[in-house]
Amino acid sequence: MLKIGVVGIPGKWSTETLADAVEASTGYRRVIDMAEVSLDLASGRLLHRGEDLCRLDGLLIKKISASYSPNTLDRLELLRVAEAAGVRVFSRAENILRLVDRLSCTVTLRNHGIPMPETRVTEDVSAAMEAVREFGSAVFKPLYSTKARGMCVIEAAAGDEAMEREIRAFQANNPMMYIQRKIALPGQDLGMVFLGGEYLGSYARVSQGDAWNTTIHSGGRYAAHTPSDEIIELAYRAQAPFAMDFTTVDVAETEGEPIVFEVSAFGGFRGALEGIGINAAERYVAYALKQLNEGK
Repeated sequence: MLKIGVVGIPGKWSTETLADAVEASTGYRRVIDMAEVSLDLASGRLLHRGEDLCRLDGLLIKKISASYSPNTLDRLELLRVAEAAGVRVFSRAENILRLVDRLSCTVTLRNHGIPMPETRVTEDVSAAMEAVREFGSAVFKPLYSTKARGMCVIEAAAGDEAMEREIRAFQANNPMMYIQRKIALPGQDLGMVFLGGEYLGSYARVSQGDAWNTTIHSGGRYAAHTPSDEIIELAYRAQAPFAMDFTTVDVAETEGEPIVFEVSAFGGFRGALEGIGINAAERYVAYALKQLNEGK
């Protein structure tokens, strides 16, 4: 019997759904909260509630922490020890590391010629103000966040004094400021799902009311969507450099060319299920079992 642990947030729907799928296929269930994991470098043991995770066959990472932060990177480093011991981690810790930091993801996408919103990155308040003036309306994004948490829109029309005050307030928690031109979305953006680099389907996140973003956290809803072949090809090219086992590419169909916002470090199970009827947890477990049985 293969023993596959699920790294996630105990009690959360996506984590428990993935653990259910693992248990149904293998008879084994272990949900791992990384806050309860300790590494003994001398013995090479990675312990969770008395069990050495380095003795498992595989680890499926659904969520590494409740929110993104530099601490998230430290937790991923611990999992690299399990990988070195021969445990197959889905997706590999080093690949996820490149996605948790928004700037790392952005630089990789741009280096591969993926179209994105105009972006400025700076610690200089005057440069940030100039970016807002040029963009007219700019979205300030933390380097570590999900579901638009911590993001804010700053408008040039507010005037320099108000603009500087808002920028400094944002920078108090975000020394390196990530600034993007606010894009006029057509009321929705897309989550495009990939498993082992193969496209599974797309769902739309449809905004509700006057929210500036489409996230479910801000009241959006999921809906089915069939994108063009051009957009599918764009999403394929966007996720390819990261070699993720499971991911979602966030894409917007703008009036000009389609643009990519980001490639997800963990992917969206609920959007796949509610938007397009795909049980991503079951598909992911089947994929992992195939990889393990083939020794990949």
